[in-house]
Amino acid sequence: MSDLILVLLIVVLLVCLLLTVGGFLLYSGLLADVDIKTGPPPIKNVTIAYKFQEGSYKDCGATFTESYSIAPKQSTIGVFYDDPKQRPADKCRYIVGSILCEGEEKPDEEMQKLYEKFGFKVFSLPEVTHAVTTTFPCNTSLSHVVAPYRVYPKLGSYIEERKLCAFPFIEICGAAITSYMVPLSRQTDFFVPEMKDEVKTEVKEEESDDDRGTDITGADSHSDVSSVSGGMPWDSRETSLAASTAASLASSLPLRDVMDAGEDLKQRDLADRSSNESMGSGSSFEELDMDQDEEGGEREDGEEEDIPEAEDGGREAAQVFADKKEPLGDGEE
Repeated sequence: MSDLILVLLIVVLLVCLLLTVGGFLLYSGLLADVDIKTGPPPIKNVTIAYKFQEGSYKDCGATFTESYSIAPKQSTIGVFYDDPKQRPADKCRYIVGSILCEGEEKPDEEMQKLYEKFGFKVFSLPEVTHAVTTTFPCNTSLSHVVAPYRVYPKLGSYIEERKLCAFPFIEICGAAITSYMVPLSRQTDFFVPEMKDEVKTEVKEEESDDDRGTDITGADSHSDVSSVSGGMPWDSRETSLAASTAASLASSLPLRDVMDAGEDLKQRDLADRSSNESMGSGSSFEELDMDQDEEGGEREDGEEEDIPEAEDGGREAAQVFADKKEPLGDGEE
């Protein structure tokens, strides 16, 4: 009997534990509604203290904690620049920090110096009129873990379905609510100097790769084509790809085959020329025959003309060629 009571107590404790964990997850926002819309963003132009990081977004929690510990009353902010689906996780770039002031206010000098003392930098984010926005309840510390799995997939689907040009993803953590916004304009103004430098470096590397590809195909990298390809890299890639493909095909052929192909081309050219000449000569013979017929008709009418001997010789030659031409069958020249 005592064993049965013990088993029942264990079952009751497990059920209570499960209910407690489930209630805690629900209170943390596990099943909270995520209403995504397009409209005014939750913040205006703000001045922030930030740290630039490169790595997996899962590692941003330590910087959030550091920024919050310096000034617990200030809202924390994170700006995530890269899409983890298109860029390796260890190469994703983001900033994490705190909002020092908003709008026309100026940051507190002592607070700014305190952040700078711990390695933070100061930067101003612009104000935009429209952005993709949503909110998520921040009831417990677990809410910061649940929110990314609930919010970001829906934000991405919303932007993709409507084919919006929206980036980067910005997260503002307040006391009770975490706000999310994705700007629809002035996106590059949200790039901190470190991000801008990296983008410039990547662009230069892509241009140098395009130049090397152009040099390999035998084109002059300083020509007009290369100068235009810098502005339209997709055109230059297609051109260089076509040229390199043609070059590789030519280089893959043995020298003997290339020479044989050249001889075939020469023979075809000679054949075409001879056929054209024969057609031209045939037409000239017909013209001569017509001239002879006309002249014969004139002589029959009694008109006598003095014809030089050279012309008589030409008519005789034309008559000989015409006689040779008559036995030929249809379609022969």
